[in-house]
Formats: sequence, structure tokens, C-alpha cells
Amino acid sequence: MAKGKGAGPDDEDAADLAEGRLRLDKWLWYARFLKSRSLAAKLCGSGAIRCGGTPITKAHHTVRPGDVLTFPLGNHIRVIKVLALGTRRGPAPEAQALYEDLAPPTPESRLPKAL
Repeated sequence: MAKGKGAGPDDEDAADLAEGRLRLDKWLWYARFLKSRSLAAKLCGSGAIRCGGTPITKAHHTVRPGDVLTFPLGNHIRVIKVLALGTRRGPAPEAQALYEDLAPPTPESRLPKAL
């Protein structure tokens, strides 16, 4: 039974995955960088994320395998290469297979504390 005239969110996600891309907020959530998709969307909207050096201000920006993301997370700046898109928020080992950490956090790479 058809749901209506327009394509639903699940249809759009399936089409994006078929074309090898996924919304940035979903990818950050699937990869377990943030606890909720709404937090991921808020980070995307803040302009703090860069994809290939270009600032991102929209949660619906699409990422593809091979993209390099730079963003603050906690006290560190994360530099992540997207390896795969994923289809769900799974367990940690599954999430870690979605990316390569190009600059793992170290004590020396901590951001200075705000005054």
C-alpha cells in the first residue's frame, strides 16, 4: 500500500546510500561520535565541522567515503577520514569500522581550557 505522493525519509536515505552518500548528522551518530542525532545536527549547524577544509553549516550536508572531517569533540580536534557510510547505529566495533582516525587524541593535542 502506497503512503502518498512524496518520498518519505526512509526512501530518501535509501536513495542517498545507493548513490554512496549519507547525511553528515546521521553519519556522526552512526559512527558514535555523539550520543544523539540532535546533538550531531547541532554540531553541524554550529559551523564547527569542516569537510575537506570547507566549513559545514547544515546537518543535511552529505558525506561520502574518502571525505576528511575536522571537528572539535571534547577537549580535542578530531581529524577523521570516512571509510564507509553505515546503515545503522551499531555497536562500537561496527562504528569504528566506518572511519580512520588521522589524528588520534593525545594529551599534547588537548585544546586549552577556556578562562
